[in-house]
Amino acid sequence: MGPLQGIRVIEISGIGPGPFCGMMLSDMGAEVVAVERTLTAVQETDPTQRNRHRVTLDLKSPAGVAALLAMVEHADVLFEGFRPGVAERLGFGPDVCLARNPRLVYGRMTGWGQSGPLAKAAGHDINYIALSGALKAIGRKGEPPVPPLNLVGDYGGGGMMLAFGIVCALLEAQRSGKGQVVDAAMLDGAITLMAAFIGFRHLNASCDDTGTHVLSGAAHCYNTYRTRDGQFISIASLEPQFYALLIEKLGLDRAAFEPHGITLAGAQDENAWPSLKQQLTTLFMTKTRDEWCSLLEGTDVCFAPVLSLSEAPHHPHNRARGNFVEVGGTNQNAPTPRFSETPAATPRPAVQSRADLRAILRAWRVDESTAETIIAAAAWSA
Repeated sequence: MGPLQGIRVIEISGIGPGPFCGMMLSDMGAEVVAVERTLTAVQETDPTQRNRHRVTLDLKSPAGVAALLAMVEHADVLFEGFRPGVAERLGFGPDVCLARNPRLVYGRMTGWGQSGPLAKAAGHDINYIALSGALKAIGRKGEPPVPPLNLVGDYGGGGMMLAFGIVCALLEAQRSGKGQVVDAAMLDGAITLMAAFIGFRHLNASCDDTGTHVLSGAAHCYNTYRTRDGQFISIASLEPQFYALLIEKLGLDRAAFEPHGITLAGAQDENAWPSLKQQLTTLFMTKTRDEWCSLLEGTDVCFAPVLSLSEAPHHPHNRARGNFVEVGGTNQNAPTPRFSETPAATPRPAVQSRADLRAILRAWRVDESTAETIIAAAAWSA
């Protein structure tokens, strides 16, 4: 099930964006075999490792590399997350793999990219988004920039962009019969995610400084507020009609608040935002989060309670949408996006056994002698 059913993917296991890309592809029906370099236990509670068949190969040995290349001949995709030049040094770089399988899509996930003066330097999500201009824009005015977990570099700018690039290259391979290399860098992806804000700079709505842009929490009507019970709510009344409804629902003084509405194309009287924000801060402390939900949720005020990951699966809207599913006895994110004709199957925890590998190789039409070589080269986790 899923739109990528029948696509065979080899994932050279890593951390962060690589497993996330593997989850994206496997959730959509691709058959993903994760090749691990060391014996590790299956983490059934980790959504980014689900839906895989796993095999451990010593990629520093000729036998392990030979086994991998035998699988490459029957795969549609291979992706890895090494620093530039490492896969070549190990013996399964793009040139070698594409010579064995000209239709192969070879995905490469790095932080800085395959070229440039920083290409071979170590780094993590926060470093890549720092260089993109994204990190400085996130946080409160007068305070240091705030790391947005590792959503912008590792996952949005990294794993998701790699998955998108792989699918694009698969479509091209169907037309031309030729595979290619996909160079996905977390830095590049983070810059792409900043496209709208790059455009805002030309509308005098720059986010060059921390916490000054309307979407960074500078404005009173696009912000989070603490409630009487110590919880939080979010308000995003940007457009004039939504802002007018917020004023009405909260019983605010129209004369004080109406002149200070905002639009995405620009801002009105930014100097008034701090005082208006303070008034809303005081007001929202008069009720609990649930009381504000009763008044505002489901209206065009643009409102939502700020939920924890423990609370989110139980919200009525998330339950109605099936946004969380049970996988191996744990609550996990459901596959997304959704498709009308080729819906994704319910995810499953990682599976590993000799019988499974043998069945995979048979389905991939690997000849029996080669299959036995691959199986003999494989080491197995408990």
